[in-house]
Order: sequence, then structure tokens, then C-alpha cells
Amino acid sequence: MDLALTEEQEMLKTSTREFLEIECPKSLVREMETDEIGLSPNLWKKMAELGWLGLLFPEEYGGADFSFLDMAILLEEMGRALLPGPYLSTVVLCGQAILDAGTDEQKANFLAKIAEGELVMALALTEASARYQASDITVRADLSGDGYVINGTKMFVSDGQAADYFMVVARTTDGPDPHEGISILLVDARSPSITVNPLRVMGIDKQAEVVFRDVRVASDHLLGPAGKGWPLVEKLLVWGAVGKCAESVGGAQAAMELTVSYVNARSAFGQRIGSFQAIQHHCANMLTDVDTSRNLAYQAAWLVAQGETKAPEISKAKAWTSDAYSRVTALAHQCHGGIAFTKEMDIHLYHKKAKVSEFLFGDAAFHREKIASSLEA
Repeated sequence: MDLALTEEQEMLKTSTREFLEIECPKSLVREMETDEIGLSPNLWKKMAELGWLGLLFPEEYGGADFSFLDMAILLEEMGRALLPGPYLSTVVLCGQAILDAGTDEQKANFLAKIAEGELVMALALTEASARYQASDITVRADLSGDGYVINGTKMFVSDGQAADYFMVVARTTDGPDPHEGISILLVDARSPSITVNPLRVMGIDKQAEVVFRDVRVASDHLLGPAGKGWPLVEKLLVWGAVGKCAESVGGAQAAMELTVSYVNARSAFGQRIGSFQAIQHHCANMLTDVDTSRNLAYQAAWLVAQGETKAPEISKAKAWTSDAYSRVTALAHQCHGGIAFTKEMDIHLYHKKAKVSEFLFGDAAFHREKIASSLEA
């Protein structure tokens, strides 16, 4: 396994950073914090024109047919820039799920629109418990005529306010095994029977409560076989976890660079604070966390690109980066001192992003349990 970037990947990394430095300044990040939708239509359109929204899709659906490893490069730069918006939800999760399990008609209808920037999607998975367990899926999708009727409430739906379509994980049948009877349906978010309630959250990421009341969905909007959807959900959790790992690497790198720049410019007691041994130790620890996170994240992305979604290395990457990003931003606060907590500084933006990323798609404890289970097996 060679994780050195190819010439094409280096070009992707450089062009992505240059674009985001111009189009996604911290002023836009701050603006999106208070925006109800959290999406800049102008920026989303430009991302579509660059081919980012179809990066993983075959050319026949308007995509570029790149690998998940290439996607990790893009996500790292997005994390560095704190890019707001539903990219992970729409492309990495929902788009990839349709590519993996959709019918030819579903792929033609949804993937081309995603690639063109005309369709935003969100995964409606978690409920009141916020756990990623099949036993916690209680939203019902009952057979009715030639389709299904959905009832129940989904919580913490990332980018739910911006979605044109929801990918809803619901229970269609009951049985002794909670993993059986789970189905995935593609649901028009504009249905009058759906209520989207924005949640007050910390940071840039937008989340919503989505309430379904007798929402009718045609049978051709069922993604994959009825009652057999949990294996796809497990893939979605892996894609999301590895995507968050790559984002976290970029964010931690940016937080470290901001800190090094600050301690080399700030003076106290007649000398730069970067010359103090305690500060140097903090910076060294940040570098260790960033470099280790990058190695683990890209190893996980390479495994996903090879079609592997059950390797313990994936959980190792998420467990480490979940903690490491928060450690890096905490040390950045220590080095900056009290000024880091003011809104004029950028460090607090990365700190909030780190805390949100820590728990999405499983925190460190969740993934350590998965690693332990694989060792027992």
C-alpha cells in the first residue's frame, strides 16, 4: 500500500485548496453559522462546475469516476477550509448509496442531478437515542397498496434543512433479529406530510428533527431489497466515518498551522512565546496527532477504495481522529491563551467542528468496541 499522492492527486489537492481559499473565506463560514439552511447556492453551483459533486460517479451519470481515496483528498481540504454545506450528506453518503444499491432508473434519476448540483440529499438514520444500532430504528414504513406509508420521527438529521430528498432508514417488518426488517426509502422532502424542525447546534453543521406523518412513498423509491437494508446502513456508517476522518485531518492541520503562526508572532516577557519549552511541547504533540491521523485516515480511505468496509483499521482511524482533532484544538487554545475564545479568532471555529466530528458516525468508544468485537471473533 503506497499512500504517496500521484501527480493527478497532487493537482487535485492544490486546485482544491486554491479554490477554497478564495471561495470559502472564514467570513462565509461565520455567515453560514447563523444561516438557517447552511448552504451557499453560489458556492454549491461552482463546486458542481468543478465536478466535485459527481467525483465518485461514473461518467454516464455526469461524474468523474474517481476513487474514495481521491475523495479523501478533497474532504481533507474541505475540512481545512471548514466548508459549510451538505457535501458529505449528498455525495459521500446518499449519492454513493444509490450508486451501490440503486436500480438503473434510480441511478439515472438521482446521480445526474446530484452531479449537476440540482439535488441535495440527507440521510435520515438516527432517532431519539442518537445511536447507530438497528434496534433503535422505530420509524415505520408499512406496506400500503403499491407503496409504503412512513410514520415517526428522525433526529439529528445532518443537513435536513437543505435537503430536496431524504434517504430514510425505516422498519418495514418486525422479527426477533433487529437487523432484519430494515428498509431504505428515497423520500421527497417537499412532501406536505413532512415537517422539518431545525435544531440549535454548536458550530457550522446543521441538523434537524424530521417528522413523518403518513408520508406515502412509491415502491420504486425503495433502495435495495425490502427488509434487507441494514448491510447498506453499515456501509453508510463506514463511508461517513472515513469521510469525517479525512475532514478532521484537514481541520487539525489548519488549527496547528494557525497556532504555530501565532506563537511565532506573539511576544511575552521580551521574547516570542514560541521559544518557551511548554509551547514547543504542545506544538510537537499537535504535529504527532495530525500526522498519525493523516496516516490512519488515508489507510482507511484506501481500504474503502478497495471495497473493504469491515476492516478494523477503519474503526482505528475514526477512534484516533475523533480524539486527536479535539486534542489538537484544545492545545491550540492553550497556546493562544484566552484570546482564542473570542469570536474574532478562528480557532474556536475548528474547536466546535472537532467536537461535532467527534461523535458523528460513532465516537472513539463506539469504534473501540467494534475493534474489540473483531478481536474476539
